[in-house]
Amino acid sequence: MSVLTRDEAQTRARLLDVQRYEIELDLTTGEETFDSQTVIHFTARAAGDTFVEVKPATLRSVSLDGQPLDPAALVENRLALTGLAEGPHELRVEAEMTYSHTGEGLHRFTDPVDGETYTYTQLFMEDVQRVFAAFDQPDLKAAFDLTVTAPEGWTVLANGITERQGVGRWKAATTPLLSTYFVALAAGPWHSITTEHAGLPFGLHCRRSLAPYLDADAEELFEITRQCFDRYHEKFDEPYPFDSYDQAFVPEFNAGAMENPGLVTFRDEFVYRSAVTDTERQTRAMVVAHEMAHMWFGDLVTLRWWDDIWLNESFAEYMGYQTLTEATRFTDTWVDFGIVRKAWGYDADQRPSTHPVAPDPDAVPDTASAMLNFDGISYAKGASALRQLVTWLGEKDFLAGINTHFKRHKFGNATLADFIDNLASATDRDVHAWAQKWLRTTGVDTLTPVVGENGGSWTLAVEQDGDRPHRIAVGAYDTDPARPGQLVLRECFETDVPATEPVTRAGARPALVLLNDGDFSYAKVRLDAESWETALRSLSGLPDPLARAVVWNSARDMVRDGQLPPAAYLEAARAHLPYESDLAIVQGVLTFATAQVAGRYLAAGARPAALALLTELTRDLIRRTEDGDNPGLRLTAVRHFVDCAAQPHTIQEWLADGGVPGGPELDPELRWRVLYRLAVLGATTEAEIAAELARDPSATGEEGAARCRAALPDTAAKAAAWAAMFEGDTLSNYLFTATAQGFWQPEQADLVREYVARYYVDAVPLAARRGPAIAEAAGRYAFPDFAVDAEAVALGEACLSRDDLLPALRRKLTDQVDDLRRALAVRDA
Repeated sequence: MSVLTRDEAQTRARLLDVQRYEIELDLTTGEETFDSQTVIHFTARAAGDTFVEVKPATLRSVSLDGQPLDPAALVENRLALTGLAEGPHELRVEAEMTYSHTGEGLHRFTDPVDGETYTYTQLFMEDVQRVFAAFDQPDLKAAFDLTVTAPEGWTVLANGITERQGVGRWKAATTPLLSTYFVALAAGPWHSITTEHAGLPFGLHCRRSLAPYLDADAEELFEITRQCFDRYHEKFDEPYPFDSYDQAFVPEFNAGAMENPGLVTFRDEFVYRSAVTDTERQTRAMVVAHEMAHMWFGDLVTLRWWDDIWLNESFAEYMGYQTLTEATRFTDTWVDFGIVRKAWGYDADQRPSTHPVAPDPDAVPDTASAMLNFDGISYAKGASALRQLVTWLGEKDFLAGINTHFKRHKFGNATLADFIDNLASATDRDVHAWAQKWLRTTGVDTLTPVVGENGGSWTLAVEQDGDRPHRIAVGAYDTDPARPGQLVLRECFETDVPATEPVTRAGARPALVLLNDGDFSYAKVRLDAESWETALRSLSGLPDPLARAVVWNSARDMVRDGQLPPAAYLEAARAHLPYESDLAIVQGVLTFATAQVAGRYLAAGARPAALALLTELTRDLIRRTEDGDNPGLRLTAVRHFVDCAAQPHTIQEWLADGGVPGGPELDPELRWRVLYRLAVLGATTEAEIAAELARDPSATGEEGAARCRAALPDTAAKAAAWAAMFEGDTLSNYLFTATAQGFWQPEQADLVREYVARYYVDAVPLAARRGPAIAEAAGRYAFPDFAVDAEAVALGEACLSRDDLLPALRRKLTDQVDDLRRALAVRDA
């Protein structure tokens, strides 16, 4: 398939002005394909040649200004339009299109619970062409008229309000000017809950089999939606620009959500069937806030080319966390950001594949390269940079610049230069210089305190590895003589890095000096020797969770950099997590300790002792929560106890009894979690997995069964799982992922050793056959990350030397092999 280059897009944008699309889709023609008819009204600004994109199963007919074109002229996904005269034109395309089962294009899913079928679009980047013919680039905005023929009993949702016009026929209101990738459709027998707010219809939608769970959370979701909607209207001068706001929770969705104007699609795991922690509810609320921010930044004002994807994602990421903190009950969202999202950004920024937040346009020459930049840099690092910008600029000037940006470019497209110019118009500060340092460079700065004493005062200098300007807070903490293990904040002051001279403060040196207290900047932070000793004794005694998050991140970074033994991190977790009150910190530390420290950074021989320590730690947390006052912490502890179990007896008893003594009961999520761990340990059977699937025949149950079957320590089970992933090509995106998650297990290293080399042989043709979504899943989940040795690194490097890798797979393998190198270095440190 031909990818669109930036030069081609610029040439086409100069030639064409696209006014309107008329799209008719017929979803009643069968289970494999649907019919697509498109009429595009456009104007050629001058005589010339161009092309339209479409990826049909069968291209039935094409006409330009009433004159037929030869469908056989379609080359891959391009149909040439030659000899265009200056002036208006009408292009008609009729095609048979293929449903997707990988979350790309028009995805079709049949619910195993009740047999009902659902479809929805995910048209990002180049997947518009899987549904209708288009001039597929973000700066050729147009109005869209969509008509859909659907089976009787279905509801059709779209960007605008939809009306039923007869049996099975639905028409959506004409949209404002949109980029092609924002066109959205969700059709099926949805369970819907509707309300109104600010004169607009709001809706929540999910599969019928999930109806009771959505009903239970509907008021919470509507409340978050209303609170964010109102807060954005306080911040932004431009009103919400669309005629309705629907949120559809759809099956087998690849991302967290997609910001389609007026119809946001979410992965339906956000409709909780089982118990969740409040931190997980906060994450869902953040995604709601993030996607709503896109209605302005992304939808109202859209990037001109994909090099500026950060303009969409960094802004929505920052606004999502900040607005949630300001407008909802979730007031500690930045702790979760610091522990989870920033770690994602730090890791991505230290790999060979790193790139600037705002890459040079020449670094994103086509759509294939653009797809690779949806990562921790465009999201987490970019949001961190914006948070630092607000700290440096002030929120008033920041919002003034943002509102100027919206006013100048609404329903149009904009670039980084436009964004920075609009910010600069609201302040006397040199925003252009700031952007050059923060948005056009790569890597993570490291800040190290140098603390001195001088009689009745103490001094602080900051050594900086890197050259970005930082405005940071410094926390000075003393031990509390009345409460052993507790720290009290003496003072918190701001300073600039780099500075011309050390800072001098009155009094004796504090017990702990913490750079970047409050986590307002993006940098790795080190502690001086005395502060680190204090942290080891009293980390859980820091009064502010954001301060504790900064220290935990410092420890995490030191482990990854080979400066702190992994076992020391586990000991710190053992000492302080039993007293930790913030769920995001507990979840983040336990996840890193289990997956990375015990799973990769410690040699295989040290894994049993690490799991034993984590088992004791989680058992302490379970004991601590017996009074029922903190069900979220108890649920977290139970989950990680299951994940770390080295012996099956306790969790077998839980499964047989249907619950943990003192709670919680084993709901579907916990039952599958226990059964998965039993499968890894060889303590369950295919018959027991089948029985559990009969108990829970949902889509989630099918994924749980696939994961368990792949995890069985049995030669035949491994062969069957491998064939399903790499030979059959029938697994949906979710079932592929579940199978891959179950396959590799550190406890089964000898059993799966032969598959390590086979992975590189089989993943390359799989990616070529099944496309970017499965390629990404194969690189992320099917990669043998347990194999931390020089041989595995050599195999990965040899594969990367090939010139036939799909870009999505190459990017994932580049990152995975680098992570292997880092794990080896940590082991050797």
